[in-house]
Amino acid sequence: MARYTSMELIRYLLFDVHQVETLFKYKKFEHLDSEQAWMILESAKLLADQEMFPYFKVLDETPATYDGKGGVKTHPQLKKIIQTAAAQSWIGGAAKFEHGGMQLPEMIFNTGQSIFQAANNSVQGYLGLSTGSADLITSFGSQAQIDTYVPPIYEGRWQGTMALTEPQAGSSLSDIITSAQETDRGYYLVKGQKIFISGGQHEAVENFVHLTLARIEGAPAGIKGISLFIIPKFTPEPDGTLRYNDVYCAGDFQKMGQRGYSTTHLSFGDNDDCRAFLVGEPHKGLAYMFQMMNGARISVGQCAASVAMAAYQASLQYCLERPQGRMASEKDPSKPPTLIINHADVQRMLLTQKAITEASLSLAMECNKLYDQVHGTSGEERDNYLLLLEILTPIVKTYASEQGSRSAALAIQTLGGYGFTTDFPVQQLYRDLKIMSLYEGTTGIQSLDLLGRKVNIHNGKAVKLLVASMNATMKEATETGRLSPYANRLGIEIQRMGKVLEHLSVYLLKSDMDRYLADATVFMEMAGHIVIAWQWLKMAVVASHKIKNSDFQTNHLAFYEGKIHTMEFFFKYELPHAEACAKTLEDQLTLTNIKDFDMLY
Repeated sequence: MARYTSMELIRYLLFDVHQVETLFKYKKFEHLDSEQAWMILESAKLLADQEMFPYFKVLDETPATYDGKGGVKTHPQLKKIIQTAAAQSWIGGAAKFEHGGMQLPEMIFNTGQSIFQAANNSVQGYLGLSTGSADLITSFGSQAQIDTYVPPIYEGRWQGTMALTEPQAGSSLSDIITSAQETDRGYYLVKGQKIFISGGQHEAVENFVHLTLARIEGAPAGIKGISLFIIPKFTPEPDGTLRYNDVYCAGDFQKMGQRGYSTTHLSFGDNDDCRAFLVGEPHKGLAYMFQMMNGARISVGQCAASVAMAAYQASLQYCLERPQGRMASEKDPSKPPTLIINHADVQRMLLTQKAITEASLSLAMECNKLYDQVHGTSGEERDNYLLLLEILTPIVKTYASEQGSRSAALAIQTLGGYGFTTDFPVQQLYRDLKIMSLYEGTTGIQSLDLLGRKVNIHNGKAVKLLVASMNATMKEATETGRLSPYANRLGIEIQRMGKVLEHLSVYLLKSDMDRYLADATVFMEMAGHIVIAWQWLKMAVVASHKIKNSDFQTNHLAFYEGKIHTMEFFFKYELPHAEACAKTLEDQLTLTNIKDFDMLY
């Protein structure tokens, strides 16, 4: 079977770099140990090998399709995958014991999801939606709502979704117009349209639980007037039967990639009888939904890294098998062609992919660990972990999706003309990956969030905490000797980022937010490269200690040396982009203030 991920890398990141065992000291996770954690992940790999990866191409060739009658037809394997994954706790495994879960750390649970994402990213989306939906209900729903909706979701019989986007509003959730009218019968009547509903109304499950944002009649305008509702496709009745609710699937969207993942257009209340159940308090819906959205943003970044990893593994395998051409130093044309992996440009493309994918996975794991630390601590310690998670969330989502797409494009380039054909998986992985920069807020939206909110939160404390974490890694690197020049180089880029923020703060003090945020995406690119350089330095520090202490089997020497070599490659070929971004950001000229649209023609 073709290789789509690296369990050796996963073990290295989980246990050596990010030290998952430190989580087991928290009361919430004290029932686990490292051996159990690894066995859980090995079971995830077995499930992916047997049920997911063999259908990766098949689901692209037989996509989810609207049946013309209010439903979506999917491949029969999808139902089996959902049921099998549910039975093995890959929907509710991170939930508390009291809710029927295994109380796994997100660090372990989501590492298992990353294996699924690499094997078959379309089907993992269904699992992730249900996990997030059930988590939202257990966090903010009533006990009756938890008892009614959560068990069937964890059992894989019902599917959770997020119903946010509307045709006229797009990502501007403050402009949604879906309305909710209160009744005296314990529910609301909802009317409106929602689009781009991932995982919606397919035939692989019995029922759907649409977590829907709507505005209660008479509510304040803007985001303060938005409430969160549970809208089931079939409403559970007191006698245990299911009553058809007024939720109609008006169609599906045929997509460039992730063709096995249904994406639907839902119409609520066409017959004025769409029953919806308020979650939590009125007008707090967007605040509630951000729990699921922030988790989804980390998941999207992780998914992008995992899909890019699958493309890298495919291109690496091809390069180790494909002979073509001869080295420039070879003067004898009668000699057989060399493997393309020996060509310098191919090595550059492979190392670029490795540099992007491995560090992106590392950053996702860093975020998952921070999530667990937030939920395992209290007081100032918890607050600091939360601030770090806040500032890293838009970065992991954006860097992994944007650079992961570039990495998958390099995988195609590495295969040459064969990469553009359906004979090899890299073109599909490239198509699947592109949506990641659009999911859960586009790159532009993530960049506005980073520079406009996260950088300034608590008077810049999140930035200070991030810099402190990077400084700690640089200190360790300096002590190794070999890595000291790279620690110094990272320090220079961190200082440069500080000067950029000082420069931009002038506009902030003038309340010129349009100018302050004009190049937010450029700032995001700079920050992403710096944070990824930090992850590579962190990986290299651990590898250096392993080599120095001979704490490895002889055949693992190349693995650890490879980490240091890839770190050096990243600092030479990729990190200079951060300096280029800084120069753009500090330039007084702005080219984004276009008043006369004719100039664009």
